[in-house]
Amino acid sequence: MSLSASPVIGESPWLNEVRRHWPGVLLAIVVAISSTFIADARGGPTLLYALLIGMALHTVTIDSTAKPGIDFAARRILRLGVALLGARITVEQIGGLGWINGGLIVAGVLTTIAFGVVMSRVLGLSNRLGILTGGATAICGASAAIAIATILPRDKAGNDNAERELIFTIAGVTALSTLAMVLYPVIVKFLDLDAHQAGIFLGGTIHDVAQVVGAGYSISHEVGDYAVLSKMLRVAMLLPVVMALSITIRRRSQTSEQLGKDPLLPSFLIGFVVFVIIGSLGWIPQPVGAAMNEVSRACLVIAIAAVGLKTSLLEIKKVGARAALLLGAEALFLVGFVLLAQKFL
Repeated sequence: MSLSASPVIGESPWLNEVRRHWPGVLLAIVVAISSTFIADARGGPTLLYALLIGMALHTVTIDSTAKPGIDFAARRILRLGVALLGARITVEQIGGLGWINGGLIVAGVLTTIAFGVVMSRVLGLSNRLGILTGGATAICGASAAIAIATILPRDKAGNDNAERELIFTIAGVTALSTLAMVLYPVIVKFLDLDAHQAGIFLGGTIHDVAQVVGAGYSISHEVGDYAVLSKMLRVAMLLPVVMALSITIRRRSQTSEQLGKDPLLPSFLIGFVVFVIIGSLGWIPQPVGAAMNEVSRACLVIAIAAVGLKTSLLEIKKVGARAALLLGAEALFLVGFVLLAQKFL
């Protein structure tokens, strides 16, 4: 029997949406509760357990009634959790990043995109794929890939190649970001980076917001806070990058490209900034702030469980080894850039 019911004529759209999403959201919540129980009983990072358990169940969620809810949890609940994190971060902490580290992160975004274009030509791939993978690696993973894809022109082969490249990029950066969430904290410990350096490194290199949160807070709250701040700066770069690409494409093309229906500046980033401001002004009472922190933590565990449920490494094979090499080279370039810049600045 299907977990979802058919919409009833006359029901509100809101109720229909709840009916469509609840199986997947419930599954992500069950994984989150299980991971929390294991972490409490055996020790270890809850977020990592949520990710691994979710990945183990990925095959049973493909094309199931749970898929819409899993997508909802991995996107909307994640964004709510990240926005609420702003309540525990102040302007004073943001200032702790400093102009040098802020410039480092911005430079990392721009040089990684440029590197992606150059490497795509070296490997005999399209400029479109270079921009798509470079932007996804440099900014915020799948979200950046989707936003950038809306303004990139189609190639001569038509829509099929464009859609295949987008699917590959989303699957590839999700897989690499998942791997980075596990491996990059090991690099932090091996290089003996302090909390500030570790947060800048994790937030400046890991692809997706969820995995940045998972990697940062699995080390410590201080590292997690700096990692989220660094990642938010990278996410904020999505707006100027997409606008610059759009202007460049329009100048080279006779037709105007549409930017898509989604706003270029994500709403969760706006929410994050708002909570940072009101928290810095002391307008959030301590009990309310503590409750928001707990809700944020629960949202993030649920969202990362959903990310795990969505993650499949098999999609990488569909575009080819050279494209996978391009993605890997971009990730390594960004890691090397941030680490070397931190060493010499």
